[in-house]
Amino acid sequence: MAPQLLLTYDFPPIGGGIARWMGELAKRYPPGSLIVSTGQHPDAADVDATFPNRVDRLPLAARRLRSLQGLLFWSRRAAVLARQCAVEFIWCGNMKPASYPAKWTMERLGTPFGVLLHGGDLLILQHQVHQSLLKRRTARALLSSAAVLVANSQWTRERCLTLLRELEIEPADDQVQVVPLGADHVFFRPGVDTAAARARYGLGEGRWLLSVARLARHKGIDVALRALALLRDRYPDLRYAVVGTGEERGSLEEEARHLGVGDQVRFLTDVPDRDLPAIYNCAEVYLGVSRLMEQRVEGFGISLAEASACGVAVVAGRSGGIPEAVRDGETGLLVDAESADAVTEALRLLLDDAALRARFGGAGRRSVETYYNWDRVAGDLARIGHGFAGAVAREAVS
Repeated sequence: MAPQLLLTYDFPPIGGGIARWMGELAKRYPPGSLIVSTGQHPDAADVDATFPNRVDRLPLAARRLRSLQGLLFWSRRAAVLARQCAVEFIWCGNMKPASYPAKWTMERLGTPFGVLLHGGDLLILQHQVHQSLLKRRTARALLSSAAVLVANSQWTRERCLTLLRELEIEPADDQVQVVPLGADHVFFRPGVDTAAARARYGLGEGRWLLSVARLARHKGIDVALRALALLRDRYPDLRYAVVGTGEERGSLEEEARHLGVGDQVRFLTDVPDRDLPAIYNCAEVYLGVSRLMEQRVEGFGISLAEASACGVAVVAGRSGGIPEAVRDGETGLLVDAESADAVTEALRLLLDDAALRARFGGAGRRSVETYYNWDRVAGDLARIGHGFAGAVAREAVS
């Protein structure tokens, strides 16, 4: 089978959910069936050596791929890879900037491409096309050229269809598809020894809540802090660990102090992936109370699936694509992410009922083992790409 090509701005060792997704594809496509094209990073060599598929690094830092020079260089390299390796299909890890070199290559070689959509990217793009005629024309050209658009949830798919209607694009029946994301159910698992992680990160005595998220306002850490303050008297040993970095760290630390829970909260930065399973296992409840804010949203929520893989009950915001990552009343509880009272009530219910936590955690674990995992995601995308490549080839012969 001919290989597929993945063009991506986000790729390990860069952090974040999109980079995690792209790295999992490079890991789980059968060896030799995927080529990754991405930018340089100082720690790239050690990371790239762990993948069974080829990672072709451009001689440009990843951040420069968005520049005109970077796009021209990337476009030429993508065309060379597609020609030399007889690539059957191109995946864009994000619409911008990856779809530019994908469209360049399609126009020169006829190689079809698909775009992976994340949710927030569509909100940003929708705002842009309302503000600029040039951006509207560009978005229309890129989206109408894609053979397939793959959303990470039904919510993201609906946002995509709304944008296509606004751009006066009529998609084919199979042009906008959904591939829900997942977690590594072997790496993230219950029963991991937590002693070393507790000592390393100061997660000592007490009952721990946990969030693993970029410290941005829409992630709802501020609401979680208010809920913690409301629960302080009822559960004096309750603690909250927040794993992540971001522009809101200072303000969130100040908010915790203002609420009187500064001593109960641990903000953990620079946590390597290898320590995450143990940290998830320290938690009684995982908090993922993201909400829709301006052009920011949770299109799916990979950390929610990781928590479920570790058998941890989840309290999550009823927004974006989260209801597809958390089954309300089965693997966790969905709440109004704007309401600290709603978060507090859900936490009280779980903290008071160990059997309910265990039931939610067990159901979450089974859902990841059976469906919400990266093996299934990679298989779905490989199949979709191969199907569209075959359709284009048949059309060219007829």
